[in-house]
Amino acid sequence: MPYLKSLLLWASRLSIIATCATAATKEKPEKLETAPTKFVEANGIRYAYRSFGSHTGTSLIFLQHFSGTMDYWDPAVVNGLAKDRPVIVFDNTGVGKTSGRTPDNVEQMATDAGNFISALGLKKVDLLGFSLGGFVAQKIAADRPDLIRKVILVGTAPQGGEEHLLKVLSEAFSRKDLPDPRLYLFFTPSEASQAAGRAFVERARARTVDRDPESGKEITDPQAKALITWVATKDPENSILKAINQPVLIVSGSDDTMLPDQNAYFMFKHLKNAQLILYPDSGHGSLFQYSDDFISQATRFLRN
Repeated sequence: MPYLKSLLLWASRLSIIATCATAATKEKPEKLETAPTKFVEANGIRYAYRSFGSHTGTSLIFLQHFSGTMDYWDPAVVNGLAKDRPVIVFDNTGVGKTSGRTPDNVEQMATDAGNFISALGLKKVDLLGFSLGGFVAQKIAADRPDLIRKVILVGTAPQGGEEHLLKVLSEAFSRKDLPDPRLYLFFTPSEASQAAGRAFVERARARTVDRDPESGKEITDPQAKALITWVATKDPENSILKAINQPVLIVSGSDDTMLPDQNAYFMFKHLKNAQLILYPDSGHGSLFQYSDDFISQATRFLRN
């Protein structure tokens, strides 16, 4: 029957097209540079976030540094970690495209981040906290042991730790010879570190559509207060560190001028279950300078 042969032929062609489309989708997984911005509401705050990566494993939540947005993360790092697990980057309250007023204390930032995670319906997550995000990660891990499985702390400090934030920030923004202040803040003056810094800055600019707005004083002023208050508030009993029972991976650069490496060693000594990585000839952004090794070490830590 000619018409039956024709139907079978078209069915075969449609099957081939569908197979090709599926293959094309698999060949082009979502990544930080292209993942769509989504929104979820919790306690009256509309949080902006991007999620992608493997469909199996515990979700890894990224907590960002002072003044940073989702677009300040390094695609090499986020995409590399996404190969093995779901990853989620987001803007906390008042930052980027998230509504509300930016808190001026770490405690509220941690509460808001916890509300965001709960709004996604996640029951157990891992955290990667960088700099200010590391303060927030410590507080969440201490307060929400039911929610947090493992923690990665990068370029950060315990409550009452040592910092030179305002001094270094002032010096960075006075440098007119550098095209981006992160080259001064995150990397050492060595040729190798600066080359890694330029590569990082280029990667971080890869997203050209639907980028977050830059942070103004309405964000940086309360964040600066939260930072300074955290390190100025002494915790002689190390109560927050003692409350963290989860496995922790601590990462620092050997020449971090913002939050010096002695903070990392202090946390390593006082946490119950911690590992420490100290990268040579690197500053605050050691995870970006040594992105391949960091991905390997972090993946192994989170997988085990």
